[in-house]
Amino acid sequence: MTSRKHLTPSEVEKLLEATLKGKNPERDYCLIYMCFIHGCRVSEINSWRLSDIDLEGGNIYIHRLKNGFSTVHPLYVRERKCLQRWMAKRKHYRGADSEWLFLSNRGSRLSRQRIYWLIRNYSEAANLEVNAHPHMLRHGCGFALADRGIDTRLIQDFLGHRNIQNTVLYTASNARRFKELW
Repeated sequence: MTSRKHLTPSEVEKLLEATLKGKNPERDYCLIYMCFIHGCRVSEINSWRLSDIDLEGGNIYIHRLKNGFSTVHPLYVRERKCLQRWMAKRKHYRGADSEWLFLSNRGSRLSRQRIYWLIRNYSEAANLEVNAHPHMLRHGCGFALADRGIDTRLIQDFLGHRNIQNTVLYTASNARRFKELW
């Protein structure tokens, strides 16, 4: 096992593939994908309510914790599809009338501990070289955006960081940022 603190996009894809063989593939795929795409903390994603999502308008309200900037993010095409699959399946869950987006099999809000457990088990099922946990998806989002050449300030806003020093860790290790200097 390596000591990296983030997942790469290819590792996230392996995690997502592993969910398809799980007991709750629609929910778990959607949860992991959205956690990665929006760079969410585990407590942010398990606190999402149905009212935070506007499928027709294509937006999701991201309520950042730890005094971060809350904002509205777009829902991307792949994400909208997995959300629609989950919402169709969610109708048949106990507690479907609940306000929480991600429900446990008992019909209550999916707990932080359960999300940790799910990601750890999916990382084992996917044969990842890291022992994955939810915060690795948040860091993976930051590094993936930096690798795509996204501006540090935009990454800061996207992840809800108040202090730019929390964001530069993603861009400082990216050698590609020097590619066009000369």
